[in-house]
Amino acid sequence: MRSRAARIDAVWGVAMAAPAVLGVTVLGLVPFGFVIWYSLHDWAPLAGRFTWVGGANFVRLLNDDVMWGSLLTTLQFTGMLVVINIGLALVLALLLNQRFRGAVAFRAFFFSPVVVSSVAWVLIWSYLVAANGGINGVLATWGIEGPNWLRDPQWALLTVVVIQVFKGVGMNMVLFLAALQGVPAELKEAARVDGASPARSLVSITLPMITPTILMVIMITTIGSLDVFVPIQVLTQGGPGRSTTVISYLLYQTAFLQQRFGYASAIGVILFLVSLLFAALQWGSRKRWVHDEV
Repeated sequence: MRSRAARIDAVWGVAMAAPAVLGVTVLGLVPFGFVIWYSLHDWAPLAGRFTWVGGANFVRLLNDDVMWGSLLTTLQFTGMLVVINIGLALVLALLLNQRFRGAVAFRAFFFSPVVVSSVAWVLIWSYLVAANGGINGVLATWGIEGPNWLRDPQWALLTVVVIQVFKGVGMNMVLFLAALQGVPAELKEAARVDGASPARSLVSITLPMITPTILMVIMITTIGSLDVFVPIQVLTQGGPGRSTTVISYLLYQTAFLQQRFGYASAIGVILFLVSLLFAALQWGSRKRWVHDEV
């Protein structure tokens, strides 16, 4: 009887997992297999060329200054986005974890950009950060001359980062808020009775208890930042110069503007490996700082 029940459970388990496994295989693994295959060829559809070149595309990438520059820009973009996004999301979640009038409206205000179309969001900001846009207009009333945010190499990348931060910070804020509300109240009360200050309680109790959520948010935000495209395409097209040309946008330029699909596929493989490396490093570090990890 038990063996029959075990078989039924196994069948149901396979049936429930099958759609997800099939989706990952058909929509993820198979296309990525084709990307690897294409990266080993010199593929130019308009010229009718599809020639096996082996690892030549990857050798060329290693000596491509544009690719290395784009990789550095990508790392800068990711570093700034992750730090600012997660720091701001945590501060907002800590504020919303307190009881005050207007908390619901405050939460809706920061979460609403998450559900707005990325293109619409970026277009709105393109008017705000224009040389004669709303932000510089406000600064002018204070006697400050604002820069040309998207045409100045010193400001362009940071401007795109800030726009992306406000687009996605609401989701991380909600995740942190859910984690904060799951911290046992008796632990915080015990710390208060023992004379711990609010800051000490935050550092020694609250933050360690939500480290699993912090890890998840860091991984999601990092991987998402490595794949940024819409704000770069709409706002800067990789400029000025190449100051905002991240790897994902370089891939687009190589494939669809230069029609070098084999070389672009090799860039895609590199982007995947960079994402995998970040994910592995973050996941591998969890035992050192994530609560309850052994």
